[in-house]
Amino acid sequence: MKIIGIADTTFARFDMASAAINELERTGTGFRIERYTVPGVKDLPVACKILIEERKCDIVLALGMPGPMEKDKMCAHEASTGLIRAQLMTNKHIIEVFVHMDEAKDDKELAFLSDSRTREHAINVYDLLFRPEKLRRNAGTGQRQGFADAGPIRSR
Repeated sequence: MKIIGIADTTFARFDMASAAINELERTGTGFRIERYTVPGVKDLPVACKILIEERKCDIVLALGMPGPMEKDKMCAHEASTGLIRAQLMTNKHIIEVFVHMDEAKDDKELAFLSDSRTREHAINVYDLLFRPEKLRRNAGTGQRQGFADAGPIRSR
């Protein structure tokens, strides 16, 4: 049985892990979920590495909500770099799902974006493990998580 790890933070203003778990349970079977909650985004790389190495997860969703200040953006970049490093160290995918607080105009849009981006990436995680051909079919189609898809570039 495959194990899907979910690392989330207490700093986020939306329970992204619950949305991911709900979507994964609706999407399919053949897996179990390990959840690990940490204070903030800079704690996610080690949480993901622990999920992979100690809790034997096959793939991990890293869920975070960086704040709007310049310092928050720098911390998100550092966290993202750490997540990439953790992937390379473990040879496992860590799907980063960050929703920046300044991506939305108000709390209602922020909640919508957090929920939809998380759910769409949860499906990506499931597809990576169980239906990679679905991702191959979507290659080059301009898929976006959270907002409308960009669509493919039309050749002349």
